[in-house]
Amino acid sequence: MSTPERQTSSTDRQPAGADRRFLVASDLDRTLIYSNRALALDVPDRLAPRLLSVEVHDGKALSFMTEQAAELLVELVGAALFVPATTRTRTQYERVNLPGPTPGWVPEYAICTNGGQILVGGVPDEDWQAEVRTRLEAASAPLREVVEHLALSADPEWTHKRRVAEDLFAYLVVERAELPAGWLDELTGWCGERGWTVSLQGRKVYAVPAPLSKSAALAEVERRVGGATVLSAGDSLLDAELLLAADAGWRPGHGELADSDWTAPGVTALTQIGVAAGEEIVRQMLERVRAGAQATARPAPVR
Repeated sequence: MSTPERQTSSTDRQPAGADRRFLVASDLDRTLIYSNRALALDVPDRLAPRLLSVEVHDGKALSFMTEQAAELLVELVGAALFVPATTRTRTQYERVNLPGPTPGWVPEYAICTNGGQILVGGVPDEDWQAEVRTRLEAASAPLREVVEHLALSADPEWTHKRRVAEDLFAYLVVERAELPAGWLDELTGWCGERGWTVSLQGRKVYAVPAPLSKSAALAEVERRVGGATVLSAGDSLLDAELLLAADAGWRPGHGELADSDWTAPGVTALTQIGVAAGEEIVRQMLERVRAGAQATARPAPVR
């Protein structure tokens, strides 16, 4: 059964006051929003920040932001073109209800399935889907080959689920502490020889075709909206190119990139972890947009 299209009106889209000279692309899970497992509330309960649920599934709240982060995000959405960029499938992404300027707000652009889909006003862009298929056929081994290898190499003793996302990539849900020594490195090498990338995020092991990237989809969005100052944020190996493609980027003090001490020019490596890092990312992005807007608004000096 197909997923019904999300109906949007002009008032649901990016707010009219958003400055399109600034494009802000952010990963969601463990960057902007956090599950109970990932909150990392390392303070006494009485000092814990108030949380806002931003995802509900089967009647249960799954993902959260601090209320302060939500308020800052509303302001950021009003000040720049905000683009969620997630490895989630479209269906998984649509469970997320990010704070916005109006009830039912939908971002003008969103990147799903690690760049496999660009949603425009909540609707998949078919031209981009066709372009992605062409790129994958030209540069990476078929999905079925990787799926078969995962089925043979992932022991059911420590593998809870095997999934395929929109016929584009595969992932496992594993018991991370029980992964055999060297297994991830072996999988990474095998996939690399076939034009695929491996990423371990929490309890999920992703196998993704190298051409399937958030940065490629972001470049397409940037092409459509025109020249812009690009800001980005992410925590995993799959976000590295997204960070490198931006004029400035942020990564939290947790996650795959932090664990490997990954950094790059223009990328701020935060010390905060968990939901506090999400709040700090939104705060610093907003400050950067404000500063940029003020700088460009200043009149030229009289000579």
